[in-house]
Amino acid sequence: MLKGNKHAIVIIDMLNDFIGPKAPLRCEGGEKIVPNIQRLIEFAHENGIQVIHVQEWHRKDDADFRVRPVHAVRGTWGADFIPELRPEEDKGDYIVQKRRHSAFSYTDMDLFLREESIDTVVLTGVWTNVCVRSTGSDALYHGYNVVCISDGTSSQDEVMHESGLRDIGIFGQVFSTDEYIEQMKQKLAEKETNVSA
Repeated sequence: MLKGNKHAIVIIDMLNDFIGPKAPLRCEGGEKIVPNIQRLIEFAHENGIQVIHVQEWHRKDDADFRVRPVHAVRGTWGADFIPELRPEEDKGDYIVQKRRHSAFSYTDMDLFLREESIDTVVLTGVWTNVCVRSTGSDALYHGYNVVCISDGTSSQDEVMHESGLRDIGIFGQVFSTDEYIEQMKQKLAEKETNVSA
């Protein structure tokens, strides 16, 4: 059974430096998950569910580059969202910019979620075993329910992806896009019934 009363769809690092053939840090399965994330966004917009786009946004000489190649430098093409998943701020989408793996690390993610009374983060994006898992762990530490979409996340290879899902599954729920939407429809219907009663 799906946990939580108020959800946010969190889209992590679907950026030019990670997705597509020209991406220097290309996530091989990244293009495949785009349609599922688009479905989740459409479902969210139709049902009043918050959408949050997380954007890696490094300074030029970021300390992160001591251990990883230079990527997603603020203001560059590589740090921009892929065209298929650009935030729709007119529909209430929110952008969280980060300089570390977790969307909670030195950002206003927690503050925003609390202001909006959100209790559950629904994780999508890349890489499953790095930024997605780190965001999930921090969400748990901050007291949120964690849901991860198995076919809405991807990593450098399938082994890394499955490893990330396995780790997240220890402290969160893992669903496919279809499973999540179906369970959420039931949850919303039950809520509507309770309001009407």
